[in-house]
Amino acid sequence: MNAVGAPIRRQGPGGGGTILDRSVPGRRGWSLPPLDVPEAPVPEEHARGRRPGLPEVGEVDLVRHYTGLAQMNYGLDTGMYPLGSCTMKYNPKVAEAVAALPGFQRLHPLQPDSTTQGALELLWRLERALCEITGMDQATLQPPAGACGEMTGLLLMRAFHEDRGDARRRVIIPDSAHGTNPASVRLAGFEAVPVRSDARGLVDAGALAKLADDSVAGLMLTNPNTLGLFEEEIEEIAATIHGVGGLLYYDGANLNAILGRCRPGDMGFDIVHINTHKTFATPHGGGGPGAGPVGVKDELAAFLPAPTVRRNEDGGFSLDPGGERSIGRMHGFHGNVGILVRAYAYVFLHGADGLREVSELAALNANYLARLVGEEFPLAHPGMRPMHEFVATAKRLRDATGIRAMDVAKRLIDLGFHPSTVYFPLVVEEALMVEPTETESKATLEAFGEALRRTAEEARERPDVLREAPVTTPVRRLDEARAARALKLRW
Repeated sequence: MNAVGAPIRRQGPGGGGTILDRSVPGRRGWSLPPLDVPEAPVPEEHARGRRPGLPEVGEVDLVRHYTGLAQMNYGLDTGMYPLGSCTMKYNPKVAEAVAALPGFQRLHPLQPDSTTQGALELLWRLERALCEITGMDQATLQPPAGACGEMTGLLLMRAFHEDRGDARRRVIIPDSAHGTNPASVRLAGFEAVPVRSDARGLVDAGALAKLADDSVAGLMLTNPNTLGLFEEEIEEIAATIHGVGGLLYYDGANLNAILGRCRPGDMGFDIVHINTHKTFATPHGGGGPGAGPVGVKDELAAFLPAPTVRRNEDGGFSLDPGGERSIGRMHGFHGNVGILVRAYAYVFLHGADGLREVSELAALNANYLARLVGEEFPLAHPGMRPMHEFVATAKRLRDATGIRAMDVAKRLIDLGFHPSTVYFPLVVEEALMVEPTETESKATLEAFGEALRRTAEEARERPDVLREAPVTTPVRRLDEARAARALKLRW
């Protein structure tokens, strides 16, 4: 209360309102020098006829408002982000420092090749490293995100078949696939054909053989798969697809699980896309720049987007405009070079032995955490050892208490943790998909495991606590399904 007994309205985050609520007529937070050119009025045809209604705030109001919003945000610099399948790694600051070096940050994409030799060499060396890691022969760095990498790979698949006069239009995807897979398949002009998983959570090789014929352009698959399980019959799967003239496409979502251990190219894959944020700890998109390089075997190299970086006979580097069979550009200029610089720093700071350790720690962390919570949240496929992530189920808890996976997720927020992925993959009832990544410590894993076990205990003793969660956030529980179906976007 204030001095006269009226309630004090707290402004900004936590107290409701937008920057407009801080607006006071005549207040300003800017200072410009006197006008030293003739005033130029806005042409009549472009005049609004009214003021634009911008907020009038002081600098301190502006800074406090947006600083408060930033403090409300949850990110990898503030805590663990165990979103299964998303691979939310901590981004090392050394990579940020490298990307900020003037020689990279201040380049213009239209500069002559002779003035950008360092950047071109970095891109060339990164491409060679990615090919070595994945077992591919050549690659493009253009795609600005993993989803665009999928699109690129599928367009390469389409161009490959059409070049042979074979208009195949069916692409097989597992029933546990990432949601972007069927979407990318349709956008590339194909029909998505699902193949079921078997009782182990792996691709049913027998069912795949029945679907494979000369109308199949290829199979999209990640290995380990979306359930965090290694496809043990991958060589048989590859032989089935290649046997009907199709191509094997590797969704790089889970490449971080096998770094230095095995390579998609050696498993029989022909096309690989790489999510640099998942594998090499570059920033995780969120509407900002990303990178989704795509590698291919030699027989597909002629179709890669152009330009690519080539090494000249004199040891210098230049941009190759590509040939007539290229599918064309997938992004302006050379891709998001700043993200690629970060990926380069991650790859070459770790080296071959370090990247192998990354995958080993990712698998160790996931298995340790799965064991910690297994009594309350058992694995969806008992007896199968997960790799870098695991899918548990809250079905037993739901049947006993009525508490669902979403209730568990909301309660974790009150306990100080970002929730895991829930209800995905769709083939698992009451799914909890957890991926700690290699960057989390044993102490953090144990704290998160304790929080999960506490939710199960509360579900039995105080279920209303979970049904009402979260209670510590600026807004209470949202209706996610309604929000997705009835968007209301306004300033």
